[in-house]
Amino acid sequence: MTTPAVQHAVDTAFREEWGRVVATLIRRTGDWDLAEECAQEAFTEALRRWPADGIPHRPGAWLTTVAGHRAIDWLRRGARGAELLEQAGREALPPPGTDGEAMAELSGETGDIEDDRLRLIFTCCHPALPLEGRVALTLRTLAGLSTAEIARAFLVPEATMAKRLTRTKAKIAVARIPYRVPPAHLLPERTAGVLAVLYLLFNEGHSASSGTELIRASLCEEAIRLARALHQLMPDEPEAMGALALMLLHHSRRHARMGGDGELITLEEQDRDRWDTAEIQEGLALLAAALRHRQAGPYQLQAAIAACHARAATAADTDWPQIASLYALLERYMPSPVVRLNRAVAVAMAGDIEAGLAIVDELSGDPRLARYHLLEATRADLLRRRGDAAAAAAAYQRALPLAPSTAERRYLQRRLRETSTSHRPHGTPS
Repeated sequence: MTTPAVQHAVDTAFREEWGRVVATLIRRTGDWDLAEECAQEAFTEALRRWPADGIPHRPGAWLTTVAGHRAIDWLRRGARGAELLEQAGREALPPPGTDGEAMAELSGETGDIEDDRLRLIFTCCHPALPLEGRVALTLRTLAGLSTAEIARAFLVPEATMAKRLTRTKAKIAVARIPYRVPPAHLLPERTAGVLAVLYLLFNEGHSASSGTELIRASLCEEAIRLARALHQLMPDEPEAMGALALMLLHHSRRHARMGGDGELITLEEQDRDRWDTAEIQEGLALLAAALRHRQAGPYQLQAAIAACHARAATAADTDWPQIASLYALLERYMPSPVVRLNRAVAVAMAGDIEAGLAIVDELSGDPRLARYHLLEATRADLLRRRGDAAAAAAAYQRALPLAPSTAERRYLQRRLRETSTSHRPHGTPS
């Protein structure tokens, strides 16, 4: 019987080790679907065996070994078994239950920059693949996100995303796309796809698309680790620096974003003494180095927006006119409804609430935001600031069933209660 301690250990291992396990199996077998299926079986086996055997010292290594043996069993029964077994056999698997350095190496704990996860990202981001397919497949295989979670990130139906994932995997097999970090002269053509993957991975950790936890710190840290690796591979690429700076500046606020009761604390309400000063300074330095290249890009612009918040000693010191200008520029690079919605907030916070609400109204007809809870949450916040409590309450009511996480629902419920008793203006999206 699974105990709470074992369930917690397996859940933690899934968040932290799924990508390592799957990436290693893909390298060994070349079969993406087999890698995912065997990884899932390994986690199921952990739920069965760990209550009796105890939680292993290195859960990732244990899971990789078990999944590897499952893969070999499957290959022995498959039509391509002999060929793939020969490939897999070039790296001998330790027997089941083995612990120690061999398993640590299998689980990707060597720290080598060209580890399996980085190889996996570059394979997924091959220019022969469509951009959205590259990002989606990497989020599925590296982060273990469900098809539904990825669909929400892209604002598309789940069935559409399932077909996209299937087509992308098939393209990799048909085109025989190699599983490797490409040579230096080919890195630039992969940059946009790789950065998109890393930032979506970070965003899923920063604001989880479902579940009880708003923040999945392990995903943020994995994205930052891989962004550092990419920066080492491409030290003069300003957008790689900008993306890493952006992640560090956002991640620096993690300790201040949640209250003791698990409720979301907005950027305006956060205790800035709890922000990570070292990460802020590193992020600002990276941004300054990127901007010296004078090659503006969307990640540098987003990092510049984050820097405006990081430099403000208090919420009242925030340079909202500068942020609004940066969002207007960002729209030229990323003409998305989400960027435009963020600009609406900045315009309103810079002093023109009516102009901000006008932008929100324009976005109401965009089908991509039909189930995006922040559209109505933003409308509600601006209406509350204008002093229109009744209209704000109605908007909060519309946003509430769309909120993807427990923390965000609690926040919206609190705002809904407040609009019934007070017109006090406070709080902006975090």
